[in-house]
Amino acid sequence: MSVEPGLLWMAAGLVMMALELLAPGAFLLWLGIAAVGTGLSSRALALGFSAEVVVFAVLAAVSIGVGLVLRQRVKPSAVNTPGSGLIGRPATALSFRGIEGRVRLGDSDWPARLASGGVSPAPMAALTVVAVDGMVLLVRPVEVAQP
Repeated sequence: MSVEPGLLWMAAGLVMMALELLAPGAFLLWLGIAAVGTGLSSRALALGFSAEVVVFAVLAAVSIGVGLVLRQRVKPSAVNTPGSGLIGRPATALSFRGIEGRVRLGDSDWPARLASGGVSPAPMAALTVVAVDGMVLLVRPVEVAQP
């Protein structure tokens, strides 16, 4: 039984794209696209094996180039940065010695430092996160409005 080469190229391309979903690295996607394009070209133009290899090489180079251009255009996101979503959130003092201590933010305990120095907050004092330095939250006491 003989399998048409164009179908083999397309199947290989789909397998590469599926592998990209399982182990993302943004590389197999571009080769998979090139393989599917080679399969479509082979079926449409009845190419020989040598021509298919050349078409694959050209399409792989073009698709990888497009991928690199797209990667440069995408702005880095703040989704996975330590400060994403933390600045401005309320925290509760757990224990402090001087300007360093620990706070509770949500359901997690974090190392913290007073942003402006000053007196150590008492346990359970209300604080606000003003910045993030690595994994340390910079906090300041919540200002209580005077009547």
